[in-house]
Amino acid sequence: MAEAKIIGSGSALPDKILTNQDLEKIVDTSDEWIVGRTGIKERRVTDDKTTTSDLALIAAQKALKAANVNADYLDLILVATTTPDSLFPSVGCILQNKLGAKKIPAFDVSAACSGFNFALSVAQAYVEAGLYQHILVVGADTLTKNVDWSDRGTCILFGDGAGAMVVSASDDKDGILASYLGAKGEGGEYLTMPVKNGYINMDGKEVFKFAVRALEESVIEVLKKANLKLEDMSLLIPHQANVRIINHVAKKLGLPAERIFVNLDKYGNTSAASIPIAFDEAKRAGKIKKGDIVVLSGFGAGLTYGANVIKF
Repeated sequence: MAEAKIIGSGSALPDKILTNQDLEKIVDTSDEWIVGRTGIKERRVTDDKTTTSDLALIAAQKALKAANVNADYLDLILVATTTPDSLFPSVGCILQNKLGAKKIPAFDVSAACSGFNFALSVAQAYVEAGLYQHILVVGADTLTKNVDWSDRGTCILFGDGAGAMVVSASDDKDGILASYLGAKGEGGEYLTMPVKNGYINMDGKEVFKFAVRALEESVIEVLKKANLKLEDMSLLIPHQANVRIINHVAKKLGLPAERIFVNLDKYGNTSAASIPIAFDEAKRAGKIKKGDIVVLSGFGAGLTYGANVIKF
């Protein structure tokens, strides 16, 4: 059976930086309040003309370049997003056209901030089943377009961005070793974005409690599926939502700071783009080396959660 191996990654972020000091001018908040509750200092924001597919394209091109392949190499495109350019066509199809990857299938995966974990598990399954050999997996969101800037409970949290990976069939024993996915539909009311008004609504306390449980569970269970232990994990790349969630789980699992990658202070919560952006940044920074066991773990609206174990 072929292994699903990540052969390249890339990321894209808007140029515009929105700091906590900028937010102080438009909503009743402060830098101290935001940093103390979330760990976020600034986030990236798209302009009115930039779409989710625009960011996805840049991240995809960087991932293809890193993999040293072109779009003709691909058999499938998967895009994890909850902020598509339009309800249809999908971002996947728009991206396929922009890349010039003619005729290959392309579709979106909707699992909110866990979307990339879900999409990566789909890619893994396709490769292991022998259905596709080379898959582009993208996580991209522009949630700042769906933020109520008068709601300090949500407007401080989100940023825009995209991250991508090229996943290919390989005979190597490294690659995506296991995936673990879950959903808790009965808690869906705690984090919503209705089609009608388009604004994010969140019960922060309930989401926090869910996120802590989900992150801990997904890390433990995905390692178990891969026949690995916590001490085998070289690096945890969690969804970048709130540093208090990450710190809480780190304490429960006994993980030191050097085994967890965090960049939410610079980008905020970029939803489905969060994990692939963090992965790409960690890899470029030399924090992921050959032979490392890396766990990607996400949680989000749905409520959804998931994790993937990768060996390099």
